[in-house]
Amino acid sequence: MNISGLGSSSGSVSEFILLGFPCSREIQVVLFVFSSIIYLLTLMGNGAIICAVCWDQHLHTPMYILLGNFAFLEIWYVNSTVPNTLVNFLAKTKSISFTGCFLQLYFFFSMGSTECFFLSAMAFDRYFAICHPLHYAIVMTGQRCFNLVVSCWVCGFLWYLVPVILISQLPFCGPNVIDHFVCDSGPLLTLSCASAPMSKLTSYTLSSLIILLSFLFILISYALVLLAVLQLPSASSRHKAFSTCGSHLAVVLLFYGTIMVMHVSPGSSHSTLMPKIMTLFYAMVTPLFNPLIYSLRNKEMKSALWKVREKFKISLNTFGSRSRSV
Repeated sequence: MNISGLGSSSGSVSEFILLGFPCSREIQVVLFVFSSIIYLLTLMGNGAIICAVCWDQHLHTPMYILLGNFAFLEIWYVNSTVPNTLVNFLAKTKSISFTGCFLQLYFFFSMGSTECFFLSAMAFDRYFAICHPLHYAIVMTGQRCFNLVVSCWVCGFLWYLVPVILISQLPFCGPNVIDHFVCDSGPLLTLSCASAPMSKLTSYTLSSLIILLSFLFILISYALVLLAVLQLPSASSRHKAFSTCGSHLAVVLLFYGTIMVMHVSPGSSHSTLMPKIMTLFYAMVTPLFNPLIYSLRNKEMKSALWKVREKFKISLNTFGSRSRSV
């Protein structure tokens, strides 16, 4: 992506002002503290899942490998927007450079697209494990799982590349105030000095396609899973299958429920408070809930997280003993 040469097409605009949430200084500080707590808890929760998957040999299966990559994705998802948002809560001039704005736009939407691909891959994994258990170990080998993970990352980062390039080449000659706390495609298209029907159409089409197609794929996968689970002979088997799939389905509904309002509704406004709240929810709150949902509803994950906790305590005690001896 040609970021270095963006300034030449920007006219007189060399930076943007992220308006964020206009309110008093006291409320800005409260938002900063609240957002900082969510941010730290998100990093800790998803980091714990990654450590559990890496350290526990019992979790070296396709389902948990996908979950570990998903947790790693969530960490970078929040890092694409939250640090800059936290700085702007306390800054007097809430500016972001032209290049920085489009880098944020690219990574924010790329991470979101990658999340759609990973949620689809996780749904497919559960469908194959429950509906075709005899063939699962043969089909979902380590190499195929690796290929699936790489495909999700590559497709996610390629999906929104064209709209970002198209929008970045539009002329921006002022004003430069974005009525949002992140660089979003809607407000940027509104600030452009020239009409850009192709850029708008491409951006809206690709956003809608990735959301609707992946959501439809997940719904079909879980409809087939539900039919297969209902045919299981024992109640314990049905409960285990529902418990495994229930956590993933809860994450799916939480994530897609908010992004559909933002990016699929054709008449949605990008200059009201509601889009900011929706974006704040799926950019900060959803990544916090995901590790909680997976760990609380999964016995194997809870056991692995307990082992991580014990290892961390042992490491702290060892470090403390060495420090005192020195």
